[in-house]
Amino acid sequence: MSLIRFEEISFEIGEQKILSEANLSIEPGERLCLIGKNGAGKSTTFKLLMNQIEPDQGSIIHDNALIISQLEQTLPESEEKSVREIIRSGLSEIELLLKNYHTLAGKKLSEKGLLDLEDLHKKIDTHSGWNLDQRVDSVISELDLPATKKMNELSGGWLRRVALGKALVQKPDVLLLDEPTNHLDISTIKWLEDIVYSYKGTVIFITHDRAFIKKLATRILEIDRGKITSWPGDYNNYIVRKEKSLIDEANEFAKFDKKLEQEEIWIRQGIKARRTRNEGRARALIKMREERQKRLTYRKDARINIEESDKSGRKVIRAKNINYQYTNESLINNFSLTIKRGDRIGIVGNNGVGKTTLLQLLLGKIQPQSGTVKFGTNIDIGYFDQLRQKLDPEKSVADNVSDGKTYIKINGRDRHIVGYLKGFLFSPKRSMTPVKVLSGGEKNRIILAKLFTKATNLLILDEPTNDLDMETLDVLEEQLIDYKGTLIVVSHDREFLDNVITSMLVFENKTLNDYVGNFSDWLKRKQRLTEINHQTKELNSPAIKTKKIEKLSYKEKRLLEILPEEIKSLEKDKKSLEKQLSGPTFYDQDKIKIQDAFNEFDRITAEIEDKIEIWGVITEKEESIKRNKKPPSR
Repeated sequence: MSLIRFEEISFEIGEQKILSEANLSIEPGERLCLIGKNGAGKSTTFKLLMNQIEPDQGSIIHDNALIISQLEQTLPESEEKSVREIIRSGLSEIELLLKNYHTLAGKKLSEKGLLDLEDLHKKIDTHSGWNLDQRVDSVISELDLPATKKMNELSGGWLRRVALGKALVQKPDVLLLDEPTNHLDISTIKWLEDIVYSYKGTVIFITHDRAFIKKLATRILEIDRGKITSWPGDYNNYIVRKEKSLIDEANEFAKFDKKLEQEEIWIRQGIKARRTRNEGRARALIKMREERQKRLTYRKDARINIEESDKSGRKVIRAKNINYQYTNESLINNFSLTIKRGDRIGIVGNNGVGKTTLLQLLLGKIQPQSGTVKFGTNIDIGYFDQLRQKLDPEKSVADNVSDGKTYIKINGRDRHIVGYLKGFLFSPKRSMTPVKVLSGGEKNRIILAKLFTKATNLLILDEPTNDLDMETLDVLEEQLIDYKGTLIVVSHDREFLDNVITSMLVFENKTLNDYVGNFSDWLKRKQRLTEINHQTKELNSPAIKTKKIEKLSYKEKRLLEILPEEIKSLEKDKKSLEKQLSGPTFYDQDKIKIQDAFNEFDRITAEIEDKIEIWGVITEKEESIKRNKKPPSR
């Protein structure tokens, strides 16, 4: 039985139609990802689910006893209240029931009063309200929260944890998460993934973090042109099927338009069309015109072009033995780095470790307390500021980007500012809107639009993906991949890092280390080294400390021989299956067969990754034996 149903829900804001006769069914235990362009209606749908707004028409059906709680996009305010007080405030309605119950229980009651007391007792039972302190303690323990700390003492990541605790303490049947990964570092995102994955209730979340979606979503809900479409299966399945549906839609529209064109030719033939026996055909034509006028076509509007200046010198930035402390805590310690033309560097680390400080040092905006930072020749810098300090909230979008000019130069040509902003998904009307009323995603798009009016050969981006919709994110990635200059990115978006960078600077264990490869490469290397270090500890234990690594076992030698061929064979199977999945008739078959094919694809992909991992560990062990020394601890 469905927990919640939308039946023919419509909702408008002014002249904008957000939802139009939309239908939705939410089942117990699902993890649903709600996606759509900025402004498509994702947050509106959450408000409808929470009964914060009423639909213009249609029905929202669910049990009155259903508990729905939300982790909101905005962080909780830093207050003087303790973490425990904030968590307990999530149970304020139950506390009120308890207060009323104890007040009545202390009085001499009439028959009506006894009935009221019984009713309160039932409500408290329904909400498991007799053990509030236990529930609060349980959540604090599960999320490892500092119960006695004040809210104004916590970082953004910890504030997010507390907000989640406040939502979870209600024991909701449905948990709503609105951009839960914003302002979180990668380790905290991984922690959140584990919490959500193990949650027994239904979870509906809005996010742009594709790795988060791939890890958690059991079904994709897409808001597109006023409708909510359900896409069973994971995100990869959605991407493939969505592309096919758009092709099918375009073909259907083309057939319809051709028929309409033929009917328009017929009606213009004159008197024949006005004969009584043809009146039905004429009425059908009118209906076709109305249908065509109502059509809302899917538009991939985002058009981002990064203007590049002339090549920089071969050496872009050279940092030598730089040190920087803040409030007696060392953020950067004796660090050296040479950034060369064409390097694509990602910077990761927990919140507060010094990522933005490192960018400021490399930009020359702050000076190291010791050491030197030198720029190469012919450097044109573009800098994306996550704090949005360069935006004037009182000015319009257009004035912020063009500095009040009607035309701007892009690739040597004059472009009207309104036309340029269309590529960043701003309508002419929205282009004239003051920045202060815009969403976080829209503000990020403004910064990108302003940034890319300038020709650069060095781009430095500090959390550029926050709040961006999928379309804008995809187009931004495409442009950054094609960018010929030097790129430095701070980001917590794992898939974004995988797609656009080729080396990593990682803040770990109070040191800053550099690695070749993208985020997944670094993660696999870290996991492999953890396994090797564990093996080394076992070898050095008192019980077996005399034992030496002399040779590979027979099984390990055999695996080294057979794994490459097995991996090759699996990759061949995967390629063949990919061809089937993208075939024109694949989705014409039974749904069960379609899902089985996707399950097989996921199985093969996982098996390839596992075998590559095993091969890597054995290879590293073999190399260590050849060097006649222990595996490196690094």
